[in-house]
Amino acid sequence: MSEDLNDLGEHIAAAIDSDIRGWRIEHGELTIDARADRMEHVLKFLRDDPLAKFLVLIDICGVDYPNRAKRFDVVYHLLSMHNNARIRVKAQVGEDETIPTATDIFPCADWYEREAFDMYGVVFSGHPDLRRILTDYGFEGYPLRKDFPLTGHVEVRYDDELKRVVYNPVKLVQEYRNFDYLSPWEGAQYILPGDEKAGEAKE
Repeated sequence: MSEDLNDLGEHIAAAIDSDIRGWRIEHGELTIDARADRMEHVLKFLRDDPLAKFLVLIDICGVDYPNRAKRFDVVYHLLSMHNNARIRVKAQVGEDETIPTATDIFPCADWYEREAFDMYGVVFSGHPDLRRILTDYGFEGYPLRKDFPLTGHVEVRYDDELKRVVYNPVKLVQEYRNFDYLSPWEGAQYILPGDEKAGEAKE
């Protein structure tokens, strides 16, 4: 299998060398590092090439690296039923950059791209309807960015007097607590009854 993936990786690299930055095999899957501005061409090739035939788009997701110049990875997972293989295609995108939409190549990319936009703020140029999909109207920020506060910016509640949902600043009734997840058995300063038998068994 890894030999087949290696051959496929070499074939893809030879065919669209100027569109990708490199490729590798990780966890039994082929990973392609693509240029964001050439993503449409890369996806079209992977779908239409007779040796690749990655006809199914499984998912599009984002990864946030706040300290990196190009902050986000946009990751596409594709499946080839013909080759019984999966491929991961990654592209780095800056906070003020865009990446072309894949909706013309894989129509199901529509909602995946909206989700990545909603959660990370990644903008897909040419998308037919790039609106938030999971958060509320007027939501501020992008919840899956690593610099987004755990509490959010506002909290919602239903107001009986106004008869509607209202937004208020977040007010925590208690401070965050640090929990000690050490079990009583691990933290004991003495040998617990029965433990001496386990020690004898090891010897």
